[in-house]
Amino acid sequence: MNALVPILAALLAGVGLATQSPTNAALGRSIGSVTLAALVSFAVGTVILIAAWLSFDRTPLAALRGARPWMLVGGAYGAYFVAAAAFAAPRLGLASMLTIMIASQLLTALVIDHFGLIGLPRAPISWVKVAGVLIVLGGVILVRRG
Repeated sequence: MNALVPILAALLAGVGLATQSPTNAALGRSIGSVTLAALVSFAVGTVILIAAWLSFDRTPLAALRGARPWMLVGGAYGAYFVAAAAFAAPRLGLASMLTIMIASQLLTALVIDHFGLIGLPRAPISWVKVAGVLIVLGGVILVRRG
């Protein structure tokens, strides 16, 4: 597959991540509940995913029998992300919140890649990767002070 397609998908996902938090925070302020805002966000996303599954995929639900229980917790991470971001964005500012999240994602990704966890191929940590993460961590400090 051409690398352009996943790169574009990742770029669009980044735009979505940057706009999702303030959108959910605005809903939370409007209705007086960050938790309900996160629930509504997940409900809308669930409806969209069901429509996409029914329209394009149709993998039978029975296929889930082959999944190990730990493979089903991704939604819990997502629920926490949506609620935490809606809570943190108006308190920290969007740029600060996102740089903190990105730094923690990169640190976690280095560990997952290095040990080949969660079914991913091993990609050992290198000084170049560590330098990249340190630059992002420096960005967190600059954004928080700026």
